[in-house]
Amino acid sequence: MRIWISSAIFVASMCALPVSAHHSFAAEFDGSKPVTLKGTVTKVEWRNPHIWIYFDVKNPDGSVTAWQCEGGAPNALTRQGWSRDTFEGGGPLTVEGYLAKDGSKTCNARTWKVGDRTVLAGSSSDNAAPPASR
Repeated sequence: MRIWISSAIFVASMCALPVSAHHSFAAEFDGSKPVTLKGTVTKVEWRNPHIWIYFDVKNPDGSVTAWQCEGGAPNALTRQGWSRDTFEGGGPLTVEGYLAKDGSKTCNARTWKVGDRTVLAGSSSDNAAPPASR
Protein backbone atom coordinates (compact mmCIF):
# COMPACT_ATOMS: atom_id res chain seq x y z
CA MET A 1 0.00 0.00 0.00
CA ARG A 2 2.83 2.40 0.87
CA ILE A 3 4.42 1.87 -2.57
CA TRP A 4 1.11 2.59 -4.28
CA ILE A 5 0.64 5.87 -2.37
CA SER A 6 4.23 6.94 -3.08
CA SER A 7 3.77 6.15 -6.76
CA ALA A 8 0.51 8.11 -6.90
CA ILE A 9 2.13 11.15 -5.28
CA PHE A 10 5.09 10.96 -7.65
CA VAL A 11 2.85 10.74 -10.75
CA ALA A 12 0.67 13.63 -9.54
CA SER A 13 3.71 15.83 -8.91
CA MET A 14 5.15 15.06 -12.36
CA CYS A 15 1.87 15.98 -14.03
CA ALA A 16 1.81 19.31 -12.23
CA LEU A 17 5.23 20.43 -13.47
CA PRO A 18 4.19 21.46 -17.01
CA VAL A 19 1.18 23.33 -15.67
CA SER A 20 3.27 25.35 -13.27
CA ALA A 21 5.55 26.43 -16.12
CA HIS A 22 2.66 28.02 -18.01
CA HIS A 23 2.04 31.72 -17.59
CA SER A 24 -0.57 34.34 -18.36
CA PHE A 25 -0.15 37.10 -20.93
CA ALA A 26 -0.22 39.79 -18.23
CA ALA A 27 2.57 38.12 -16.26
CA GLU A 28 5.17 38.66 -18.99
CA PHE A 29 3.84 40.97 -21.70
CA ASP A 30 2.53 44.55 -21.85
CA GLY A 31 -0.74 44.91 -23.77
CA SER A 32 -0.19 48.68 -24.01
CA LYS A 33 3.03 48.25 -26.01
CA PRO A 34 2.25 46.87 -29.47
CA VAL A 35 5.10 46.14 -31.84
CA THR A 36 5.41 45.21 -35.52
CA LEU A 37 8.60 43.41 -36.49
CA LYS A 38 9.85 42.38 -39.94
CA GLY A 39 12.77 40.03 -40.22
CA THR A 40 14.27 36.74 -41.32
CA VAL A 41 13.64 33.47 -39.46
CA THR A 42 16.75 31.96 -37.86
CA LYS A 43 15.29 29.25 -35.61
CA VAL A 44 11.97 27.56 -34.84
CA GLU A 45 11.06 25.75 -31.61
CA TRP A 46 7.81 23.88 -32.21
CA ARG A 47 7.10 22.63 -28.69
CA ASN A 48 4.49 22.77 -25.96
CA PRO A 49 3.02 24.80 -24.47
CA HIS A 50 3.86 27.45 -27.15
CA ILE A 51 6.03 27.74 -30.21
CA TRP A 52 8.97 30.16 -30.24
CA ILE A 53 10.26 31.79 -33.41
CA TYR A 54 13.66 33.46 -33.45
CA PHE A 55 14.44 35.96 -36.19
CA ASP A 56 16.75 38.79 -37.16
CA VAL A 57 15.24 42.24 -37.61
CA LYS A 58 17.08 44.79 -39.74
CA ASN A 59 17.17 48.21 -38.07
CA PRO A 60 16.95 51.51 -39.99
CA ASP A 61 20.72 52.01 -39.58
CA GLY A 62 21.42 48.63 -41.23
CA SER A 63 22.35 46.78 -38.05
CA VAL A 64 20.53 43.57 -37.13
CA THR A 65 18.81 42.75 -33.84
CA ALA A 66 17.89 39.21 -32.78
CA TRP A 67 14.28 38.84 -31.55
CA GLN A 68 12.25 35.97 -30.16
CA CYS A 69 8.47 35.74 -30.22
CA GLU A 70 6.16 33.38 -28.42
CA GLY A 71 3.27 32.02 -30.45
CA GLY A 72 0.30 29.77 -30.04
CA ALA A 73 0.13 26.13 -29.10
CA PRO A 74 1.48 23.75 -31.73
CA ASN A 75 -1.81 21.85 -31.81
CA ALA A 76 -3.82 25.03 -32.50
CA LEU A 77 -1.44 26.08 -35.27
CA THR A 78 -1.52 22.62 -36.81
CA ARG A 79 -5.32 22.77 -36.95
CA GLN A 80 -4.94 26.02 -38.90
CA GLY A 81 -2.74 24.25 -41.46
CA TRP A 82 0.67 25.33 -40.18
CA SER A 83 3.66 23.09 -39.51
CA ARG A 84 7.26 23.41 -38.37
CA ASP A 85 8.24 23.94 -42.00
CA THR A 86 5.98 26.98 -42.38
CA PHE A 87 8.46 29.21 -40.57
CA GLU A 88 11.75 27.59 -41.55
CA GLY A 89 14.07 28.27 -44.42
CA GLY A 90 15.22 31.76 -43.56
CA GLY A 91 12.13 33.32 -45.10
CA PRO A 92 10.74 36.76 -44.39
CA LEU A 93 8.46 37.10 -41.39
CA THR A 94 6.23 39.90 -40.12
CA VAL A 95 5.01 39.72 -36.53
CA GLU A 96 2.46 41.91 -34.80
CA GLY A 97 2.46 41.47 -31.07
CA TYR A 98 3.20 42.95 -27.68
CA LEU A 99 6.53 43.64 -26.00
CA ALA A 100 7.82 41.81 -22.96
CA LYS A 101 7.63 43.71 -19.68
CA ASP A 102 11.29 43.01 -18.91
CA GLY A 103 12.54 45.09 -21.86
CA SER A 104 14.14 42.14 -23.67
CA LYS A 105 13.81 41.63 -27.41
CA THR A 106 10.87 39.31 -26.80
CA CYS A 107 7.26 39.59 -27.87
CA ASN A 108 3.98 37.75 -27.62
CA ALA A 109 2.89 37.32 -31.23
CA ARG A 110 -0.75 38.00 -32.05
CA THR A 111 -0.29 37.50 -35.79
CA TRP A 112 2.43 36.01 -37.95
CA LYS A 113 2.70 36.69 -41.66
CA VAL A 114 4.84 34.49 -43.87
CA GLY A 115 4.55 35.50 -47.50
CA ASP A 116 0.84 36.01 -48.15
CA ARG A 117 -0.31 33.65 -45.37
CA THR A 118 -1.40 35.06 -42.02
CA VAL A 119 -2.29 33.15 -38.88
CA LEU A 120 -3.73 34.37 -35.62
CA ALA A 121 -1.32 32.93 -33.12
CA GLY A 122 -1.82 34.68 -29.82
CA SER A 123 -0.19 32.56 -27.20
CA SER A 124 -2.49 33.39 -24.35
CA SER A 125 -6.22 33.18 -23.86
CA ASP A 126 -5.90 35.41 -20.82
CA ASN A 127 -8.39 38.28 -20.81
CA ALA A 128 -5.50 40.70 -20.32
CA ALA A 129 -4.34 40.04 -23.86
CA PRO A 130 -5.74 42.62 -26.29
CA PRO A 131 -7.88 41.19 -29.11
CA ALA A 132 -6.06 40.32 -32.31
CA SER A 133 -6.79 42.54 -35.29
CA ARG A 134 -8.11 40.83 -38.38
